[in-house]
Amino acid sequence: MRTPLTVRLFQSLPRTAWLALAIFAAIAWIAIPAAHLLLPESSALHVSAYTVTLMGKILCYAVVAVAMDLIWGYAGILSLGHGVFFALGGYAFGMYLMRQIGTDGSYGVMLPDFMVFLDWKELPWFWIGSDSFLWALFLVVAVPGLLAFVFGWFAFRSRIKGVYFSIITQALTYATMLLFFRNETGFGGNNGFTDFKRILGYDITSPQMRLVLFGLSAALLIAVLILGRYLVTSKFGRVLAAIRDAESRVRFIGYQPTQYKLAMWTLSAVLCALAGALYVPQVGIINPSEMSPANSIEIAVWVAVGGRGTLIGGVIGAFIVNLAKSFFTVSFPDYWLFFLGFLFIGVTLFLPDGVVGLWRKLRARRPAAPAPTGTAPAVATEQPAADTPPPAASTQGARA
Repeated sequence: MRTPLTVRLFQSLPRTAWLALAIFAAIAWIAIPAAHLLLPESSALHVSAYTVTLMGKILCYAVVAVAMDLIWGYAGILSLGHGVFFALGGYAFGMYLMRQIGTDGSYGVMLPDFMVFLDWKELPWFWIGSDSFLWALFLVVAVPGLLAFVFGWFAFRSRIKGVYFSIITQALTYATMLLFFRNETGFGGNNGFTDFKRILGYDITSPQMRLVLFGLSAALLIAVLILGRYLVTSKFGRVLAAIRDAESRVRFIGYQPTQYKLAMWTLSAVLCALAGALYVPQVGIINPSEMSPANSIEIAVWVAVGGRGTLIGGVIGAFIVNLAKSFFTVSFPDYWLFFLGFLFIGVTLFLPDGVVGLWRKLRARRPAAPAPTGTAPAVATEQPAADTPPPAASTQGARA
C-alpha cells in the first residue's frame, strides 16, 4: 500500500530537524511578538520595529536562497536571473497594495499617484481585477510561473546548460529591468510602487500587521524547507541529482531530463515570487532595481556561503550576508561591495562547501566519546591462524 503524503513528509526530515523547526517557530510566532508588543522599549529584551522588519526581510531572502539551492544545488543549474521572479511576485502583489490606497493618495483619486502624474485617464487592461486579494495571489503565482515555464521550456529543450544558461538568465533579468524602467509600461517606471496604506482593510504600518507579515514569512520558510527536503529525498529528487551528475546517462536509460529540470525550475521561480510578495509590504517599496543582475548574483552568493546542496545552507548564507550587509552599509557604506567580493572569493577558494560543509568537516574530525566509567575497554587481539608458524622466540625456546 502506498504511504500517505503526510507520512512521507514527516519521514523526510530527521527528529533533530523537526525539533529545530519547532524551536524556530516558537521564536518567530511567540517570543518575538511578545518581546515586540508586551515589553517596553526601555527593556533590553524589547524587539524594535526596525528589527522585526529587518528579520522579516531576511526571512524572505532565505526563502529565495532555498529556492535557488533547489535548482543549483540539486539540479546543477546555476541561475543568475532569480531576482526577476522575486521582483515579479513583488510587483504582482504591489498592484493590489496600490489599489488599496484608494483616495488617500496625493491626488485624492482612485488611480495610483504615478498614473495621475503621467496623465493616465484610466487603468490599463492588465490592472483590471488588481483590487482583489485573491486575484493578486493568483498573479503572484501565475505570472512568474508562466514566464519561468516558457523560458525553461525553450532553454532546456535546446539543451542549454552550464555557463550559457547562466548568461541567458542574466540577460532575461536585465531585459526585464529595462522594460520596467519605462514609464509607459504602467508599473511606475523608475520609482515603482510605494506609499502603501492597507492590506485587507488593515493598516500596513501597525505593529500587529508587521508581526503578521513577519510570521507569514517564517511560515513560508518552514514550508519551503519541508517541501524542499521532501522533494530531494524522493524519487524525483534522486533522478534530478542523477541528471545533475550525468545527464547523458539518465537520458540513455529512458528518462526525460527536460521534464524534471523544467518542473524544478518553475517551482523555484514560484517560491521566489511568493517571497517577493511578502517582501514588498514589509519594506514598503518595489522598483526595477530589485531586478538588477547584481541582486541575482548576490542570491547565488548566499547559497555558496551557506553551502550548496544542503537547503539549510541557503538560510544560513542569507542571514550571514544580509546581516553583514546591514552592518557594512551603515558603518562602512563605501566598502560593502568590496566585502561582498572578498567574501565570495574567500568562500570559493577556502570553503567550497560553505559554512555547512565546514561544520560537517569539524564534526567528522571530532574524537570519539570515551568509554563509560566502570567498563573495561575492548582490546582487539589478533589471533594467529591455525596454519601460522609460531613466533621466532618461541621456536628458539623449544630448540633449547
